[in-house]
Amino acid sequence: WKGYVSLSDVSRGEGYEQQLKETIDLLSNARGLPAHKHEYLLREALTTSDFPNLFGDVLDRQVLASYKAVDPVWKAFVKMSTVRDFKTAYRFAITGGDQYLAEVAEKGEYLASERDEDKYDLAVKKYGRQFDISWETLINDDLGALKDTPERFARAAVRTEHRIVTTLYARDATMYTAAHGNMVAGALTIATLETGLEAMAAQTDANGEPIMNRAKYLVVPPALEMTARQILTSASKMWTESAGGGATAYPTTNVVSQMGLTLVVDPYLPVIDTTDGATGWYLFADPKDIAALEVAHLKGHERPEICMKASDKATVGGGAIGPMSGDFATDNVFYRVRLVFGGVAEDYRATYMGGSTL
Repeated sequence: WKGYVSLSDVSRGEGYEQQLKETIDLLSNARGLPAHKHEYLLREALTTSDFPNLFGDVLDRQVLASYKAVDPVWKAFVKMSTVRDFKTAYRFAITGGDQYLAEVAEKGEYLASERDEDKYDLAVKKYGRQFDISWETLINDDLGALKDTPERFARAAVRTEHRIVTTLYARDATMYTAAHGNMVAGALTIATLETGLEAMAAQTDANGEPIMNRAKYLVVPPALEMTARQILTSASKMWTESAGGGATAYPTTNVVSQMGLTLVVDPYLPVIDTTDGATGWYLFADPKDIAALEVAHLKGHERPEICMKASDKATVGGGAIGPMSGDFATDNVFYRVRLVFGGVAEDYRATYMGGSTL
């Protein structure tokens, strides 16, 4: 490469930055010219001597696309609400009074109906970050690489909510226990899924009365997505017998595919649960019927607040100066995001975990 120099080493003459801006505007048709006129000007520019350097500089300075945040899939199986302040809000589940009626003998006394309650503590917390950038850097940001700060903060808020929700249920040792009858160590198969569906349907209330508790959502990590789709879309199942077992009639219809389960893939499961994150699977009832999880935002702050710091500078004449001009002391421009969010695990009957090593 002796005798050659890169474009970045080429001496840039007077007015180079202005020419570069004009080149970018021409390539992007910033003026909104008609197609035929835009093409004509491009062809004309191709004949100029300085265009190759400018065009090469434009190509060498590109900003790669940023990662997209995952969809908030948790909203399907989680109850959402709001709270008035940062104090602990209580959620009460009242039981009793609706069990079967006892027989009353002639002139007999009516037995008292007992009531009981379960209390769940729900509190929100404040989350956030700030980002400051110098005024000089913004001026030099001709590619707009830093202008997407609000979008990045919005994605950060989405990811924060998702992590909090997944933490509430992923391999939770309090919610999923043998005493609750809502867990199994088996991997995700048709048989174990049938066991989970039957277990949820067999749950009873505090007085031993059956409840309408049907699983609606199957939540799996990315590693189990294909397995889950095969189970939920296969119309039949195949059985194998051990040698010497004899001929036994088995049903071959995969009834799981007829249960109307909705598949939800939670990418945060292997991130939060480093033990069963790739093998654990979960069933959830419709949160409108029975809620296993509830999350809340602060009332009036249901969306993340993304803002800039107002400039504390003023013109000599007393006029206000915009925030993009930075502060008085350092010329820094400040961005900030604030999210107020929280959650709590509630009724264990509304969920079931499989593939657990608990």
